[in-house]
Order: sequence, then C-alpha cells, then structure tokens
Amino acid sequence: MPIPHRVVIAVFPDADLLDVTGPAEVFALANREAGGGAEYEVRLAGPEAGPVATSAGVRVLADLAFAEVGAEVDTLLVPGAVDMHLDGPVARVDGAVVEWVKATAPHARRIASVCVGAHVLAAAGLLEGRRATTHWSTAAQLAAEHPGVRVDPDPIFVRSGRVWTGAGISACMDLALALVAEDHGEDLALAVARQLVMYLRRQGGQSQFSVPLSRPAAARRDIDELRVFITEHLDADLSVPALAERMRLSERHFARVFQQETGTGPAAYVEEARVEAARRLLETTDLPLGRIAAATGTGSVETLHRSFRRRLGTTPAAYRRRFRTAS
Repeated sequence: MPIPHRVVIAVFPDADLLDVTGPAEVFALANREAGGGAEYEVRLAGPEAGPVATSAGVRVLADLAFAEVGAEVDTLLVPGAVDMHLDGPVARVDGAVVEWVKATAPHARRIASVCVGAHVLAAAGLLEGRRATTHWSTAAQLAAEHPGVRVDPDPIFVRSGRVWTGAGISACMDLALALVAEDHGEDLALAVARQLVMYLRRQGGQSQFSVPLSRPAAARRDIDELRVFITEHLDADLSVPALAERMRLSERHFARVFQQETGTGPAAYVEEARVEAARRLLETTDLPLGRIAAATGTGSVETLHRSFRRRLGTTPAAYRRRFRTAS
C-alpha cells in the first residue's frame, strides 16, 4: 500500500482563505485522479482545534490544535496573513505560529509557504541563506527584515532543498501542483490542472506578472503609447534606432527616458514582450517554431531559443510539451 502523504496546513486568524483551500483542493483532486493512489491526507492545524476566521470572513475548521500534530508530518504548509497600513500591506508574523513551525519543521520531509507565509518561515529561521519568494507587495519587507534570505520577488515559486516558497494568492495552486509532480510525476499534476480548468501549470521560474502588468504606468503618456505600439506590432522593427525615431528622440536620450519610465531598457522590454507572445502561441497552438518566431518578431528559431533560455530557463519545445493547452 502507498505510504500516505500527511499534509498539515496551518490555519490561524485572518489567514488568506485561498492559501488554505487552494492547495487542499489540489491534493484532493490528485487523490481522485490517481484512483486513491496519491494517498494525500490533508489536515488543518490551528492554535486550537475548531473554527478559525480567515481574511475573507469565511471560517474553516482546524482538525487539530498545534500541540496535537506530533511528528508525523510529510508536508508542512504555511499560509500568510497581512495587516493593511496606509502605505500598503504588511505581512503579519504571529509568534505562536512561528514557534510551532520551528518545532514542527525538523520532523517534516518538506516545508512550503504560500504568499506571505514566507515571512513566518523566515522568522522561524528556515529561509536563512536560501533563495525565496513571496507576494510581490511584501518582498521588500521580507528582504529588509531578513537580510540573510535571498529574496526574489519575481518567480511563481522557488524550491531550495526541502523548502519551497510560493508567490501571491493564486500561485498557491501552482506550488501545490509542483509538489504533486514531485511526488507522482508530471502526468498526474497536469491531470489535476485540467480538472481545475487552470490555464496552464506555470513553471516556478515564470514571472508573477505578464509584461504589461509588471511595469507600472509611465508618467509620460508617449511612453505608455509606445508600449501599446510594441505589444501590437511585435513583428515590426522594434530596434532602439527605430523606436527612437518613432519618438523623435536621439537614441541615447530615448533609451534613458524609457529606462526611467519603465525600469528596464527598450531592448529588454521588447524581448520580454516577444517571449510572452511566443509563450501564448506555444500554449494554445501547434504552429511550428519558425512561424512563432516570425509572428512574434523574434526572427529565427535560434534567437527564440536564446530568448527563452535567458527569460525562462527552458527551451520553446520543452515549454510547449509541459504547458500546451491545445489538442
């Protein structure tokens, strides 16, 4: 008989609801899709057994008090909670939760946080010297409070040994699917993703944002209009000289203004936009790589490969095999 994967999810007042229920649903569907063979046993543990109010106002029921969990933990999963301040959200770190995580972690095969739960893991000393991610809105707080943690605010999730950290809210589903893939392989994880009607199971290295969302609105309207033009004309000449001419600026001045307004150089921005468009075509069509390179303005399959390696750490073919949603 398969050995059960005992998944213990921490619950505490004002924890994000999806951080708790999202992974639980992934593990439940894995059991169903595997005909019971996945053997996930999910238990919620809180400061006390009984109802716990989440940030959504919906109450969940803790099966166990922290003191009752014991040492039989395969996967320890820690969600997060935030307090809203005038200057934005601040991750809440409850001392009692930290102490329980610190005491329980040595018994677990792996530990994972979702969203701002990374702050709890950091306070428990579990992220020291490790690369980790969290919700983009509290990444600066995590880096400031824990300088020994290599905070990367961009990925969907990060694995560092037996410790996993996930990005904001819905990324808990991607992280849970990755845990299923580690335990039972890609086929089961993708079967669960299909049942969840998820657009795709994103790689850990993928950005938390698409290119348009990842860049704030520019103060200059002409730069925002240029960004729209880039998105709508990826197969055009988008070299720095061509874009500078379109803006009626010298190349040097244009590059400086674009960097100031968007936080990235024009060439890097164009490459990001083209890779994102290529990703969508790989996910949803059976177009050959040459046509995708032409449609997105990448130019050649070789250049498309280089861009994917640089931006996503994989090849277009490998990306398509994992994430294609078209039949």
